[in-house]
Amino acid sequence: DGYRNTNQVSDDYRYQDGSYDTPNDGYYRGGDEPAQDEDAQSDVTEGHDEDDEVYEGEYQGIPHPDDIKEKQKKRAPAVDDEYRDRADLMAERMEDEEQLAHQYENIIEECGHGRFQWTLFFVLGLALMADGVEVFVVGFVLPSAEKDMCLSSSNKGMLGLIVYLGMMVGAVLLGGLADKLGRKQCLIISLAINAAFAFLSSFVQGYGFFLFCRLISGLGIGGTLPIVFAYFSEFLSREKRGEHLSWLCMFWMIGGIYASAMAWSIIPHYGWGFSMGTKYHFHSWRVFVLVCALPCVASLVALKFMPESPRFLLEIGKHDEAWMILKQVHDTNMRAKGEPERVFTVSYIKTPKQVDEFIEIQSSTGTWYQRWLVRITTTLKQVWDNVLYCLTAQYRMNTLMLAVVWFTMALSYYGLIVWFPDMIRYFQDEAYESRVKVFDEEEVSHFTFNFTLENQIHRNGEYRKDKFIGMKFKEVRFEDSLFEDCYFEDVRSSETFFENCTLISTVFYNTDLYEHKFINCRLINTTFMEEKEGCHIDFEEDNDFLIYLVSFLGSLSVLPGNIISALLMDKIGRIKMIGGSMLISAVCCFFLFFGNSESAMIGWQCLFCGASIAAWNALDVITVELYPTDKRATAFGILNGLCKFGAILGNSIFSSFVGITKVVPILLASSALVGGGLLALRLPETREQVLM
Repeated sequence: DGYRNTNQVSDDYRYQDGSYDTPNDGYYRGGDEPAQDEDAQSDVTEGHDEDDEVYEGEYQGIPHPDDIKEKQKKRAPAVDDEYRDRADLMAERMEDEEQLAHQYENIIEECGHGRFQWTLFFVLGLALMADGVEVFVVGFVLPSAEKDMCLSSSNKGMLGLIVYLGMMVGAVLLGGLADKLGRKQCLIISLAINAAFAFLSSFVQGYGFFLFCRLISGLGIGGTLPIVFAYFSEFLSREKRGEHLSWLCMFWMIGGIYASAMAWSIIPHYGWGFSMGTKYHFHSWRVFVLVCALPCVASLVALKFMPESPRFLLEIGKHDEAWMILKQVHDTNMRAKGEPERVFTVSYIKTPKQVDEFIEIQSSTGTWYQRWLVRITTTLKQVWDNVLYCLTAQYRMNTLMLAVVWFTMALSYYGLIVWFPDMIRYFQDEAYESRVKVFDEEEVSHFTFNFTLENQIHRNGEYRKDKFIGMKFKEVRFEDSLFEDCYFEDVRSSETFFENCTLISTVFYNTDLYEHKFINCRLINTTFMEEKEGCHIDFEEDNDFLIYLVSFLGSLSVLPGNIISALLMDKIGRIKMIGGSMLISAVCCFFLFFGNSESAMIGWQCLFCGASIAAWNALDVITVELYPTDKRATAFGILNGLCKFGAILGNSIFSSFVGITKVVPILLASSALVGGGLLALRLPETREQVLM
């Protein structure tokens, strides 16, 4: 036979070092032909196009050696990966990611910065605005909600902290999931959870269910911050990143202003609501809770029209989807600039080697919930691996330093943000108590009290055959007094007590003067009839207007700091911005020693907030830039979760010193800021680096 099987021939071709090896089997392969003369070669090839050359073995069914080479190239990696060490695969992936980072930066520069980025800016800004609103909601509704739900001081404290607890868990969990499931998908989940449970919390009546709804609502909104910054940064070029991420931070300020303005305009209108019988009440503060969910809902709807991050898609090997999105970004920006003829020149983008193993579970395997359980546990394990990766040798030092900076910043900022209103309220209480009226040894008989008694102390008085009808006691104390043949009807009271008094033949009808308000009193032939139903707790009369005003001014005061940080972020760098802002904020803390009035405290609060906002913005930017794409949201979520833990500690510690001393909160805040600011100076500068 002069011919061999075609498959055997194709297997005999091996491409080695630019030449084809032939098997030693006695068959002629034509590999040792004598070289032709140069003139002869020229004659043969004259007028001949190499591209149109017909391979002579084609008619015999023999594959061309170049085709064999290409097939072997495509087939070889799949075979080799089974036997390669994981460290080698990771090293190859790291090399691919570095090439992708530089290529992606060039692609984003080619796409330009225009209409697409500004559209995404406002959509993600609404999500960030929802995060800012969530921080203020509970503080604004507490003065009204405590009356409807009969909340004790411990209940109110738990309600204030539960939101931060939910945000802490949500930041870590949803931030980690965003690196596995995608930025857009996880942000939609986050906003949907927040909107659903915020809406539900406005209708529930019981404290326990309301607490649960605010916890899950906080969990949802906690994931927005890490996802929003990771998402937006992946559409920005290196020159634009610091500035535009700082502009995005302004929406958190807008959220605070929105919440303050809505509370100011809605909550005081107590009649804005309805009742169903005697058990179900929907008052104005519940309307306010509904209105505060609007930014979240608006962002959720708008996000449906935005694409997934192409950088994330490239990380998971979805080249074609990423290319289509980048082309969309390019074409949108070019049309907006009046250059629709500009062509997107990128044809191929480097995708990193895929190391993770995904096993698709067949529908015939187990039950549906078993399949979902496997998927969920696998995803959570991958999230946990990402968390541990942030503590590996390559990122450990940066993660630990950032953790300290985030924590110290949160401890001082959130602690003082709660401490300022509490101190203002303390100054108000002091001023109120200084105006108390004291009545000694007064004797009143046959008199009808039908007006409000407020901020008074009555000592050693005698009241005989007096009537107290349709009136209110507010901050009134009766000490060592006698009430004989008196009649109380339809009386309301707050912070009113009878101490060491004697009541003889006195009738209480439809009042809220419950027995616990009579301290060491002698009740002789005294009758309590049809006591008022409802909460038996006395609530402080808060100046709602002042609470809203303080929050409004505090939110508005960060506007200059936001503008300055946005304009200078890419000029002076992230590190100097963090260190300088934290050190200036620490100096502002010392001036709080001179804050001995309401106006002074409001002024120092505005100064502190304005100085510290630049550090927050720079922290957001550097956290995004220090970590690779497949770990970015996870790392941001961990650090933001630690930030919320610092907020919980700050709220608890600082509020406990109100009315006791100013020294501890001021020294604690300033020392934390100085330590964090100095440590921040040791972080690597990232303004010149591309997103890995």
